[in-house]
Amino acid sequence: MDEYAISLALIALSALFSGLTLGYFTLNVHTLRRQAKLGNQQAAQIIPVREKGNQLLTTLLLGNVATNAILSIYLSSIASGIVAAFTATTLIFLFGEIIPQAVLSRHAMKVGSLCAPLMKVFMFITFPIAFPVAYILDKLLGEEMPGVYSNHEIMEIVSEHEDSEHSPIDADEERIVHGALKFSHMLVREVMTPAENIKSFDEHRRLNDNFFEEVNKHGHSRYPVYSGNQENITGILFAKDLIVEDEDISIKDTEDAYEHSFLKARGDEKLDVILARMLKQKQHMAIVLNRNNTCIGVITLEDIIEEIIQYEIEDEDDTQDE
Repeated sequence: MDEYAISLALIALSALFSGLTLGYFTLNVHTLRRQAKLGNQQAAQIIPVREKGNQLLTTLLLGNVATNAILSIYLSSIASGIVAAFTATTLIFLFGEIIPQAVLSRHAMKVGSLCAPLMKVFMFITFPIAFPVAYILDKLLGEEMPGVYSNHEIMEIVSEHEDSEHSPIDADEERIVHGALKFSHMLVREVMTPAENIKSFDEHRRLNDNFFEEVNKHGHSRYPVYSGNQENITGILFAKDLIVEDEDISIKDTEDAYEHSFLKARGDEKLDVILARMLKQKQHMAIVLNRNNTCIGVITLEDIIEEIIQYEIEDEDDTQDE
């Protein structure tokens, strides 16, 4: 009976070392730190053990090899050579390797956190052997590299999470994350409203009934103002400030509604660059100019936000398609 108990104890120990070797090293130390920072207590328990990567690996492998060797020797002392060899191989293969690794690969975080205190004991016991080996490996290999993902990989990960029934990420969040990761690679010319589609006013246009009808018809909050031809933009007209202006005066003679200074952009600029300038200068619109400083389009803060959220923003003044 003692022989069976000892054999079972050795197999259990072998299973523990083997399973934890796979389990702990499926957990990235940088991911664990991030999860711990977000309040994951299991990750916090694992970090003190897992961050000593090479010492942990040396301890686990040393324990696994030693346990399997002792098990083989012990079985050979209570059975014939061929039987002992076959029995030891079968037991170690099934119960010392395959089953524990299959289990730990799926429950690494939970089992790893439960076994963290025990692993600290094993690491203390094996310190005289494991630490010198780990020290050499640390010097030769350096620190573990963090897992860094490209924009497209992050987008694919988010999509996979959205498709999973176990993830809280929904379709709206997936769309917005994709838009946020793509918009910084887009150019202003891809998003701007071309000059031929812009509603603008001559600076000499007078504030009469026809003018206000046009403003109300288009429903924009800002209009480019030009001099001579529509490519020569001279300022921005703010519709909300027209209410305080005198009647039947020209746009250029208004006191508050017409602003001579305006934000400029180039067609080959990235969206994140122009967004940063808009936020810094507190501007909602930029006039897109070519190399000859003539207007080729307009880009607004709303245009950029639409690219980020991947959804067209419509208000009560927008025309609805029937």
